[in-house]
Amino acid sequence: MSEGTYENPDYSLLGEDHVRAYRETNGETGYDWNGAPSLLLTTTGRKTGQPRTSPLIFARDGDEYLVVASMGGAPMHPQWYLNLEANPRAQIQVKAEHLEVVARTASDDEKPRLWETVNAAWPNYDVYQTRTARLIPVVVLTPTSP
Repeated sequence: MSEGTYENPDYSLLGEDHVRAYRETNGETGYDWNGAPSLLLTTTGRKTGQPRTSPLIFARDGDEYLVVASMGGAPMHPQWYLNLEANPRAQIQVKAEHLEVVARTASDDEKPRLWETVNAAWPNYDVYQTRTARLIPVVVLTPTSP
């Protein structure tokens, strides 16, 4: 696999392949995705009730984890975000660590500061926002387990 960056991402590790490699190696493969840290977010499908796992770039704000519902600037929210709206309880895996979390969308007051934080991890978020009329949410994942 070639090394990508946010300016020229390497898309050879995506979706289920990314999830599988991350799980099998406890993040040794997949944690560093194109120079940005990634985690696995497992939500409960709002229609199926089945677990759904997505690899996502993240940033930290103290003890909380931040993910962005950008979907590359698509006109609709990603499925994982809609699942969190229906049920904010989820799990994340960061390298070998597994945590229970509760999700919430960043408030209008805190979003500008958090947007700067997530853009430091992946500057393409600003580009993604220009591609869509929807406001791209920043999601705050607060661990509920030590």
